Amino acid sequence: MTETKRPAVRPAPGMDGQLSLLHGFGPARLPQADPERASSLPVARVILDAQLPHLDRFFDYAVPAAMDAEAQPGVRVKVRFAGREQSAFLAERVDEASTTATLLPLGKVVSPQQVLTPEILALATAVSARSVGTVSDVLRSAVPPRMARVEAEFPGSMGTVDPAADDAQEPVLPVVVEPRSSGSFGRYVNGRAYLEHLRAGESPRAVLTSLGGYGATAWPEEIADAVAATATSGRGSVVVVPDQRDLARVEGALVARLGADAVARLTGEDGATPRYRNFLRVLHGTATVAVGTRSAAYAPVRNLGLVCLWDDGDDQHIEQRAPYQHIRDVLLLRAEHEGTAMLFSSVGRTTEAQRLVDTGWAHAIQADRTEVRRATPRVVHAADAFQMERDPLAAQARIPHAAWAAAQAGLKHGPVLLQVARTGFSPALACDRCRHPARCSACAGPLAQAGRSAPLACRWCGRPETAWSCAECGGTRIRATVAGATRTAEELGRAFPGVPVISSAGEHIVDAVRDAPAVVVATPGAEPVAPAGYAAVILLDGNALLSRESLRAGEDALRRWFSAAILARPSTAGGTVVITGDDDVAVGHLVRWDPAGAASRELGERQELGLPPAVRYAVLTGTREALTHFLEGVRTEGVARVVGPAPVPPDIRREAMLAARAAAGASKGGAPTVPADALAGQGSHRVLLFFPYRAAAGITAQLRARRAALSARRTGEPVHIRLDALDVL
Repeated sequence: MTETKRPAVRPAPGMDGQLSLLHGFGPARLPQADPERASSLPVARVILDAQLPHLDRFFDYAVPAAMDAEAQPGVRVKVRFAGREQSAFLAERVDEASTTATLLPLGKVVSPQQVLTPEILALATAVSARSVGTVSDVLRSAVPPRMARVEAEFPGSMGTVDPAADDAQEPVLPVVVEPRSSGSFGRYVNGRAYLEHLRAGESPRAVLTSLGGYGATAWPEEIADAVAATATSGRGSVVVVPDQRDLARVEGALVARLGADAVARLTGEDGATPRYRNFLRVLHGTATVAVGTRSAAYAPVRNLGLVCLWDDGDDQHIEQRAPYQHIRDVLLLRAEHEGTAMLFSSVGRTTEAQRLVDTGWAHAIQADRTEVRRATPRVVHAADAFQMERDPLAAQARIPHAAWAAAQAGLKHGPVLLQVARTGFSPALACDRCRHPARCSACAGPLAQAGRSAPLACRWCGRPETAWSCAECGGTRIRATVAGATRTAEELGRAFPGVPVISSAGEHIVDAVRDAPAVVVATPGAEPVAPAGYAAVILLDGNALLSRESLRAGEDALRRWFSAAILARPSTAGGTVVITGDDDVAVGHLVRWDPAGAASRELGERQELGLPPAVRYAVLTGTREALTHFLEGVRTEGVARVVGPAPVPPDIRREAMLAARAAAGASKGGAPTVPADALAGQGSHRVLLFFPYRAAAGITAQLRARRAALSARRTGEPVHIRLDALDVL
C-alpha cells in the first residue's frame, strides 16, 4: 500500500480549476506477504472515503486473483488502512505500482455496480480543486448510498477493464422524435437556432432569459424543448432545479414529452431507495434524462449532450456540506470537460451568468423589446413621482393606494398575488417608546410574535419572554416593525370580506391556486402558480428586501421580483404588477423589464470595485493565531488582495449556528439558507483573499497544499476555507 499521484486531468479552457491532487504524508506501510495477484492489471488505485486533506490522493493495493473479475474500476471496495477497515472507490487498474514496497491486498468488493464512472471522477476532482475541498467530499454528494436490495434489480457489472469490451457494451440510446414542441423558443432571438444546433448533435452554450411563468409556454416547457431536441440526436441530458416544487413542474413536462421510462428523478427528498434505483437506471442507460436537485448534476448519463440549470441565482443551489460548491460551477466544469451543450435559464439574470455572456463563453437567448412588451404585465412603481402626486402618503403606507386599486380591480377577473418579505405574524419587534429592537434576555436574539395573542419568543433560542422590558429605556410595551405573511393575510381578510385568502409561506407552501378571485399572500420563492396567471401581483416590502446587509441585496431583490411578476398575465390581458420600494435604479429595471441590463450594470460596477464575480475570493475562518500561521505558507504578494484578519461579528456566528439546525430548504419560506457549518464554531476571526481568475488555479492549489501539509503534521488549530461564499459579502 502506498500513495501515488493522481493522473493529470486537462484543465478546462476558460475555467480556473486546478485538477492535480495533493502530495502529503502517507500511512505507515505494513509488511505483508504478497498474495497471488491478478494476471493482468494487478494494481488497484483507490480513493478512500476520508475527509482528512492529506489523504486526498490515490493509494495502491494489490488485486488478488480471486477478485480479478469483480474488482473493476468504479466499484465500492473495502481496504485495510491504518490498521482498520476503510470504505473506498476503486478508481482504476494499472500494470505497475509507483513503488517497490509490498502492497496490501484489496479487502473485498462491496458491490459489482461500477457507480463511479471516469467522467464523474474527473468532475469530482475538478470541483474539489476549484472549491479547495477533497474528492471524497464531492463524491459523497455525487454517488448516493448503496441500497443492496435495489441492486438485485440491476444484475451484473457495467463492463470490463478492456477498453474494447467497454465500447462493445455501450448501450445504444434510442433516437427520440419530438412528439410536440411548445414553440416557446420561437419568441427569443437565437432561440430557434439554439434548438437546431442541439438537434444536429452540436454543443451550443446559452443563457436564456425566460418569459414563461405559467401555462403552455412556461419555463418547464422551454427546458423540455431543449431536452427533447437533444434527445433527437441520440444524446442524454441533465436538468437541475433548486427545490421540490420546481422539480415537480419540470419532471411533469419532461415525462409528458419523452415518457416516464426516459426520465429519472434524483433528489434526496424521495429517500435513499428511490434515489439509488433511479441512479442505477441512469448508470445502466435505461433512463436518458436525469432531473433533480443538487446531486443530479453528477448523474452518470450515457452519451451526455446537455446540462441545464434553472434559476442559478437561487441559494439552494449551494451545497450545504464541504466544500460548499455551487451547482452552477459544477455544471460549467462538466460542460467543458465532456464537451456538452449548456443552458442556464431563469426569469432574471445573475451577474455570474452575465459574465459568461460578456466573455463569449455563452450566448444570450432573450426576447426583443416588442416581444417583451407583448408578453409581460404592466409594471407600476407605487412611489414614483406620478403616484406620489396622486397619493402623497404612498411612501409611508405599507400597501399604497395604487396597490389597493390594482388588487380591487384584479379580484374582478381572477386571483391576486401579494409578495411579502417575511414569514410569520410579527417577525421583528421593537420598544414602543424608544424604538430599540426587542431582544431576548437570555441570548440577545431578536424577539418575534407568532400570532396576535401569542407570547413573545426568541427567534434564535426559542425561549418565551414573559416579562420583557427594554434594555435602553425600561419600557414594557412593544410594537411590530415588520408585518409577516400571516399578519398580512389576516389584515387582507378583513379588507376584502367574502374573498378567500390563501397564505403560502414557511412550512405551509401552496403549489397552485384556482383561476378564481382570491387573495394569495406568499413569501419570495413560495408563490403558487395560477393556471391562467394572476390578474394582479403586488410586490410589498421592497425596501426590506433592498436593505439587507449584502453585496447582492439589489440583485436578489430583482430576481425575486421578476420571479413573482412573471406569474401575472400579460398587459394585453390586463395583467398589472405594483412594486413598492424607494430604489429607483433597481425598481426601474423591473418597470422596463430589463434583467439583462440590470445584470450588466451590476457586473460593471463590481468590475470597477474588484468585487465578485469580477474576481474570485476565499474566506478563511479561525483564530487569529491559526490564520496567521496558515497564511505564512501561502504566497499572495502581487497576486491576491488580503483583507483581515478581522473579528467575525458574534451575531453572524450565532445566526449561522442556528441556521445549521434548521432545514436546508427553509429558504423558500423567506430567510436565505446558510451552509450548515459555514461559520458556527469555526473561529473568531476571518481573512478574505481576493484574486483574479487568471491566478485562481495557483491560489487554490496553494490553499489546498497548505491545508494538507498542516493536516498531515497535525500542527495548529484548524482553518475553515470556503470559496466564493455568497453569504459573507
